Amino acid sequence: MNRDALERHQVWGYLAAIAAGLALGSLAPGTASLLERVLWPALAWLMFTTFTQIPLGQLPAALKDVRFVSAALIGNFVFLPMVVWGLLAWVPDHAPIRLGLVLVLLVPCTDWFIAFAHQGGGDARRATTLTPVLLIAQMVLLPVYLWLFMGPAYVNIVPMQRMASVFVIIIIVPLVLAFLTQRFCGQHNARARIVERLGWCPIPTLAFVLLLIAASQVHAVIDSIHLMSEVVVACVLFLVAAVVGSILLARAARLPVEQARTLLFSMGTRNSFVVLPFALALPAAEQLAAIVIVLQSLVELVGMLILLWLVPRRLLPRG
Repeated sequence: MNRDALERHQVWGYLAAIAAGLALGSLAPGTASLLERVLWPALAWLMFTTFTQIPLGQLPAALKDVRFVSAALIGNFVFLPMVVWGLLAWVPDHAPIRLGLVLVLLVPCTDWFIAFAHQGGGDARRATTLTPVLLIAQMVLLPVYLWLFMGPAYVNIVPMQRMASVFVIIIIVPLVLAFLTQRFCGQHNARARIVERLGWCPIPTLAFVLLLIAASQVHAVIDSIHLMSEVVVACVLFLVAAVVGSILLARAARLPVEQARTLLFSMGTRNSFVVLPFALALPAAEQLAAIVIVLQSLVELVGMLILLWLVPRRLLPRG
């Protein structure tokens, strides 16, 4: 199996991992504390291997592509936050669910969107150079969005000292190590293979992380199953709004069809793996937010499989 095949079939691996995790958590509930201890180093490894695939040194080059980058920033950080604001009026008035949706829907993807853009006939080079811009922008803006969307509830729910520790240990340290790894490998052929081989790790690592989350949170899933249908509807509506908004924005910016497709996949995919550590660092009563994030990622992946067929044939065909 090559990496393209692994990326195309990743959704089935994630579904299998979640099913296995739910079964494990139900049959062996005493393992929950052990699984949670394993989860944090697994998350750190996921962050590191994913960040090694982001061209962190290409930020200056990306900023020269003003029209495309401006469209992506407006779509992801102006238009879609307005969509999320509207969707919150339709979801249950349940703080963990609302927090989970806010966390995951406000941060654009920086990893698998490149693969989907490539498979959907987009501009893979622009998708690659856009990722460091999106990563930096979301790190800066997410705390602002959380305060705006959650208000005083955000301050009451989120333990800031623990969140700061998670941000440094699970995000900043892997990011710095990934950047140093890229610099060390550089253009050296033998060393470059290290980064190439690390590119195989994010998908199976994410599947393992999903298994651990499902196993450790199985009772939260069972207790809140009656609320999940509304979460699914909200995630589907978000994806539809992202697709429609990206097409209109691409037309307004007069983007070529390949760039328009890339913009669509950027706005349609979210950075669920980056916000998972923050959701899992919440107090036990609020960790339902992590289940919301996992559920959104599954809805998104199914949607991407549909869009891979629709985008080049119906939504944004050539000519």
